[in-house]
Amino acid sequence: MLDRRAFLATSLATSLSNLVSAAPDGSLRSHVRRNPLAITMWDFSWLERRWPGAGYEDWDEALDGLKSRGYDAVRIDAYPHLVHYGADRTWELLPVWSVQDWGAPARCRIQVQPSLNRFLTKCAERGISVGLSTWFRQDVDDQRMKIRGPSDLARVWKSTLDSIAAEGLASNILYVDLCNEFPLDIWAPFTPKGLSRRTPEGVRWMAESVASLRKSHPILDYTFSFTSEYETWRQQDVSMLDFLELHLWMATCSDFYEQVGYHFERFDTKGYENLQLNAERVYRLKPDYWKSRLTSGVEQLAAWSKFARKPLVTTECWSLVDYKDYPMLDWEWLKDLCEVGVKHAAEQGCWAAMATSNFCGPQFVGMWRDVDWHRKLTDVIHGARLTW
Repeated sequence: MLDRRAFLATSLATSLSNLVSAAPDGSLRSHVRRNPLAITMWDFSWLERRWPGAGYEDWDEALDGLKSRGYDAVRIDAYPHLVHYGADRTWELLPVWSVQDWGAPARCRIQVQPSLNRFLTKCAERGISVGLSTWFRQDVDDQRMKIRGPSDLARVWKSTLDSIAAEGLASNILYVDLCNEFPLDIWAPFTPKGLSRRTPEGVRWMAESVASLRKSHPILDYTFSFTSEYETWRQQDVSMLDFLELHLWMATCSDFYEQVGYHFERFDTKGYENLQLNAERVYRLKPDYWKSRLTSGVEQLAAWSKFARKPLVTTECWSLVDYKDYPMLDWEWLKDLCEVGVKHAAEQGCWAAMATSNFCGPQFVGMWRDVDWHRKLTDVIHGARLTW
């Protein structure tokens, strides 16, 4: 006969087991079951590039094209600061650059809601999951600078998530990335100058904002996407994040850009002139070396994932950071590099979702029109192993 102490111990263990098994999956796990998702980044282009010929003027056509290429998910800017300070207001935005084809290259006007919910509805109708992120686009009054701490960051996101949940659309959200490539000044100018994720202040920004949002929207998974400080990944506390959203390119894990003469010029064509003259030439001189730099970078991200015991998502990746349809710029060698990155990442078992590049959008015609290439690589992603 079972004594009282053993009975209570058994009952407690059973109760805890039931509690754990009954706990709902987070949003990432509820969308990603056996195999990784093929995801793309449509950043702020989905809303800003809506003039004739810009690629997103017809959302139905763009999303149908995405689905036909084998993609399951899209990462977009939800403009949380603009939703918080005026969801249905028309905002005038300043360009973050003039030489790139993400977003508008000049001033533009947008209205975030109800546009955001309409876009989310169209995604849901096609079975396309949506990762929400933000680049904190600058409006003429610079509302983003009202964010002075993690509580403000959580507050603007809560307003945005509330507006989505009110329309019954939260179930199609794959995850929430509270700030693109945190804490780079270009995307998070409201954070303390020189903020590092290794510092207590950097940890506080992430931990407090995520904890606050979990109270109001507990079913969602949260992260901050990264592209910097990779050399110190072992010293970084990422325990507050549900997964790692890490960006990686061959060009950022090598001295490729130094050899080419590209320096991320945002309003000057000099960078693209050097890409025209040097990029493919430098690559063709030693392609195996550049591919090896990429695969080493992939392995570093996988090591971080295993060390932190968190799955990976990568939506910006593999070849060069910046590229576009332009004279003397060919897409074929970039596609070759992207294929190397996808296939090597697929072998690691760490990725819950990955992109084929950061150029998978209708404005990049030379990349977008190769439907067979997209389907070949999304098939690789869907066939990858995944260890949760």
